[in-house]
Amino acid sequence: MAIIPQLSLFAWEEIEELGDLERLRLVIEYMPDEQLMRVLEKERGKGRDDDPIRAMWNALLAGIVFQHDRDAKLVRELARNGQLRSLCGFNGKVPTPWAFSRFLHKVLMHQAEVEEMFDDLVRELKKIVPDFGKRLAIDSKAIKSYAAKKNKNEKEDGRRDLDADYGKKVYRGTREDGTRWEKIVKWFGYKLHL
Repeated sequence: MAIIPQLSLFAWEEIEELGDLERLRLVIEYMPDEQLMRVLEKERGKGRDDDPIRAMWNALLAGIVFQHDRDAKLVRELARNGQLRSLCGFNGKVPTPWAFSRFLHKVLMHQAEVEEMFDDLVRELKKIVPDFGKRLAIDSKAIKSYAAKKNKNEKEDGRRDLDADYGKKVYRGTREDGTRWEKIVKWFGYKLHL
């Protein structure tokens, strides 16, 4: 009898073997972001183009792929890695951390376009995996905020994330020798439930 193994939804072995830049290239190539790019470029109009919209977006994606939790870390990575700068679309010049901060603020003002990108990706996945979404599992993920922590007087000053809060997750278990262990993870940001 011939047994046909179930295909895995995510073949991690193929992706883990790729280098970081190749994974980023795949994300940039397959991200359905053209509508968002057009909207952001139209908003910029004929203003200064020191930091091109598409390069900034690609760098934002790089920060996610490379798991940089601060824009300053991403800027340092861009400054030292010429291949990354080239892949993102920068011509030698590295944007400043405050340029990233302003860009992220602009992107967050276009939540509808970002959600449409997500919906497009889900539709594409459903074409490949027809049973996608028939079973549901729920989990949560800590997401650190890029903003500074809360200030004491809760004033809005453009540097603080007033919606974020402090989070804490406690992991507990038992070792093979019967002793109990506990790990506490704390962060400032959000908790996303999926």
